[in-house]
Amino acid sequence: MKYLALVLALAAAPLAAQDIVTASQFFDQVAERYAQVEDFSASLDITAGRETMRGTIYFKSPSNLRVDFTEPADQVIAFDGQTLTVYIPSYRAILSQTTDAKAGAGSANLATREGLKMMKRSYGVAFEKDPTPVPLEGGAADETAVVLVLTRTMVSEGFKTIKLYISPDTKLIRRMEGWTLSGELLRFDYRGMKINAGIPNSRFQYDSPASANVYNNFLFKN
Repeated sequence: MKYLALVLALAAAPLAAQDIVTASQFFDQVAERYAQVEDFSASLDITAGRETMRGTIYFKSPSNLRVDFTEPADQVIAFDGQTLTVYIPSYRAILSQTTDAKAGAGSANLATREGLKMMKRSYGVAFEKDPTPVPLEGGAADETAVVLVLTRTMVSEGFKTIKLYISPDTKLIRRMEGWTLSGELLRFDYRGMKINAGIPNSRFQYDSPASANVYNNFLFKN
């Protein structure tokens, strides 16, 4: 009898282990969720140091992306799969770059099925502590998130570490934090995400003001 409890515990161990989800498995669940997302829109806050930018983000698979900012007012980032356009109203300037779909439109594009594939290839994945959801700092009173920490395994990546805050209910990314090689923190907050609403391709075409100055190939030459 004195060994009965030990025997039962050992016998039950394999069954309990089946319920344990590893960080890699949880990340794959998130990737599977985003594989079902054809398009989404959300309120977006981007914080870098003491500066915060706010606007609305629109995404359509595989790489179309647009951000209409309210802070700075009227600033726009648009990528239609071929041309990246950035309108900076304070300078009446339009920055235009012809590129390819792989380049996307910056770090905000990481929260997509293509971005997650890139992260899986380039980063090691671990839970910050464990799979238990924790209160989301700065979120709603009852809002929680599962926190994954991604550490780069390829030196070519611009972020040394990425932290993902994922809704345990929807498996969608609620917040993303990335630390650059210089130690700068960039934070992306996605609120009120709406998925598969049928966003038209025309949403990603930007009609620039006629009075603005256009600077082509501002990132690099073709």
